Amino acid sequence: MEENITKQHTTCVTIAIYSNSTTKHEWKNRLTEAFENSTTAFTFTISDFSNQTDGDIAVIVNNEPNNEISRFAKNLEKQNKAFVVVNSFDRIENLLTELQNTLELGFTYNDFSQIYDLGITTAKIKSQLNTFKKGINKVVLDRPATIKDGIKPLDKKKAQEYASLFDEKRNDLTLKKFIPASGAATRMFKFLNEFLLNFDPVNDTVNAYINKRRDEALKVFLIGADKFPFFKEVLEESKKHPEYSEWTKDERYYNFIKTLLTNEKFDFANKPKGILPFHQYDGFTATPVYEHLKESVSYAYSNGKAHVHFTISQEHLDGFIDCIKEVKEDIEKQSGIDIDIDFSYQHKQTDTLAVDMKNKPFRDNDGKLFFRPGGHGALIENLNQLQSDVVFIKNIDNVSHNNIKTISLYKKALAGILLELQEKVFGYLKKIEKGNVPANEIDEIFDFAKNGLFLNIPPDVSKYTCEHKIEFLTELLNRPIRICGMVKNEGEPGGGPFWVVSKDGKLSLQIVESSQIDLENKSQNEIFSNSTHFNPVDLVCGLKNYQGEYFDLREYTDPDTGFIVTKNRMGHDVKSYELPGLWNGAMAGWITVFTEVPLDTFNPVKNVNDLLKASHQPNH
Repeated sequence: MEENITKQHTTCVTIAIYSNSTTKHEWKNRLTEAFENSTTAFTFTISDFSNQTDGDIAVIVNNEPNNEISRFAKNLEKQNKAFVVVNSFDRIENLLTELQNTLELGFTYNDFSQIYDLGITTAKIKSQLNTFKKGINKVVLDRPATIKDGIKPLDKKKAQEYASLFDEKRNDLTLKKFIPASGAATRMFKFLNEFLLNFDPVNDTVNAYINKRRDEALKVFLIGADKFPFFKEVLEESKKHPEYSEWTKDERYYNFIKTLLTNEKFDFANKPKGILPFHQYDGFTATPVYEHLKESVSYAYSNGKAHVHFTISQEHLDGFIDCIKEVKEDIEKQSGIDIDIDFSYQHKQTDTLAVDMKNKPFRDNDGKLFFRPGGHGALIENLNQLQSDVVFIKNIDNVSHNNIKTISLYKKALAGILLELQEKVFGYLKKIEKGNVPANEIDEIFDFAKNGLFLNIPPDVSKYTCEHKIEFLTELLNRPIRICGMVKNEGEPGGGPFWVVSKDGKLSLQIVESSQIDLENKSQNEIFSNSTHFNPVDLVCGLKNYQGEYFDLREYTDPDTGFIVTKNRMGHDVKSYELPGLWNGAMAGWITVFTEVPLDTFNPVKNVNDLLKASHQPNH
């Protein structure tokens, strides 16, 4: 970088290494030799944990954790000394190379300690800082994907055929339901939080507040309050207040909402959506976790077992486990299907550095760098670790009280489409590998790629040599495949399916968010406005190649399609980089097939009032 972030810069660094190993002095000599000609002059001191020596940064070799080492590390922390912990000496060489690179960017020793502890590489930090300076280019739309031009139609009869195909093959496959579920419910209750902040229950009336602010959402909430699954419980808690009988109607409204959002028993705006009451059944209240488990035994099972994977925030693990314990056994008994559940967390190494409005790293009051989670695109790492032939992906809040039969049919249909296309793709790739593809069959494969998979085929492909054609087809087809359900656009906020022009001029089908598009550009805005379909996040994914090996999904992301967002931190505007979205740029290099599915399969709850819609209310 042309300009240092801080004034700190050094070419002479003392590394204090602490270890109880009997070979520590041999390692000191090796490290001295390894960095003898380095641009940074490293000096090494080495000691056990009984003696603290001076050094710019300490390296604790902790291959056998014990109380002595823990106390030593805590003491360094109290003194605000920079230190890192490694589990073996052979990690130190790479660590020092990273330290060099970090110091060259102008960061401090304590910064390096923080960055290294998160598992973030200097290359990623440098890339993010450059992204803030250069900005992110907007996605260039060519045209909306429409029926027969990028979106396959799927009527009920055809859906049933594909669902039957999936049912025939399901027991030969490993299946998993993957549910991003770490999101808090804050936005669901945004207008209610604003009401609590701005309403004076003594001097204001609710009606005046609604009229003055034109707050239709609050009006709908209060009119339909008794239809929410949490109504009775919140009301009973609210009535426990000693002054309840003296409250006016407006004060009761106010305190009902206050109980819902701030009472320790509820605290809904600070809990994850997955564990909130969404639906009311005879005898119990159902959470999204319950609905997803119920769905899993409807379509995402094989050999009598359903596998469900939630990505969650670690601090909410107990809440999810409690929700699961309440319902899992009953669902298993009713369905005859066992449910295997596991969790993962968003990896800390996918956090991204925040900067101020001048693109300088932002620091909290304690002087530490501020990192933010990298957005749902970070979950490509979690997806990459799954061991399943077919993975169903669906958002935590997209559940229904009533539409499970339709949802199940079309989920199985999408899986059937995936299996049919995989069979063709794998068959062609195996023939290519054996080297016995005649010229006329090469044309057949190109036709399938273009019309069956909607892949972009260059117009001059006919001029390629036979060898070049085979090479091109192998690269084109040997990718993970995703089948994406798309619903007709009815004005929901969010992304949609488009034909996109890449930097090298190639066309591909992508799911694009409005924030990725230059809507001030008249032609781009027009293309976006003419989109006919919406992305409900309804994906069925194939993670293996034709040889039965798992793809490394990280190889198929487009890092240029991330997002720069502005947030507020301690009263300051800060910029943050969010990784390419999981179903946006994180899957940009996949074979993407869009398929129309009915609106009944899409039942999101973005706002608490969505729970008043017919799909979330009991049928009477």
